[in-house]
Amino acid sequence: MSYENIIVEIGDDFVAEIALNRPGSLNAFNIPLARELHQAFQELDAENRARVIILKGAGKAFCAGIDISDFSNKSVMEYRDWIECMEAPLVAISRIKKPVIAQVHGVAAANGAGLVAAADLATAGENARLGLTAINVGLNCIGPVIPVTRSIGRKRALELLFFGDLITAERALSMGLVNRVIPEAGLDKETRNWAAILAQKSPQALQIAKKAFYTAADLDYYKAFEYMNEAFARLCSTEDAKEGISAFLGKRSPAWKQK
Repeated sequence: MSYENIIVEIGDDFVAEIALNRPGSLNAFNIPLARELHQAFQELDAENRARVIILKGAGKAFCAGIDISDFSNKSVMEYRDWIECMEAPLVAISRIKKPVIAQVHGVAAANGAGLVAAADLATAGENARLGLTAINVGLNCIGPVIPVTRSIGRKRALELLFFGDLITAERALSMGLVNRVIPEAGLDKETRNWAAILAQKSPQALQIAKKAFYTAADLDYYKAFEYMNEAFARLCSTEDAKEGISAFLGKRSPAWKQK
């Protein structure tokens, strides 16, 4: 598929990059961008050349949220359809098989902050700012707060939701909203290197682990163990498990099945 609002590239290191590409609007979501991003996740999930996906923004910011120029004059049903379209990429991340790393620079606000929280992993430049800012225009980030809450817990999430402040990258790190804070000059390189290391792991093991993680998150404690044990048993029967053990015993690098 050709895109107008995002840029998609796949490298020789099995790492794909999606760049939100509305820099004049700080990569704020509109319907075309949301639909293209959702489609790109599906297409890269089916692409054997991509094992890990980096999500970043072109220009000065990661994503400033939702473009409110298209906000007015909708019915309740139309607003529901509109916001479901905007949130669909956030939901898609947990449903696709491949790990997604958000790479944050500048501002990640409102739906942009939700996108960071929805990503499996996240890096941030040391000058990045993140927040659930919609309260400041009389709305609220009640969709994005769902992945934010699962990342940082109820009280911290409610503080971001109620006050609408932008927090520093270091505070986001201490909260658990991002995994790493990196000097701005090295953000692209270090994030790419981190993704490339992940892409060298067994694709089957990563993908089974990701699906199992998100499924077990909604189960009670004992059912989660039962589900994880079943997932591990399936993993043990894969070609990658056999290859990984054989390579370890033979003191050689594994040759993973591409998937």
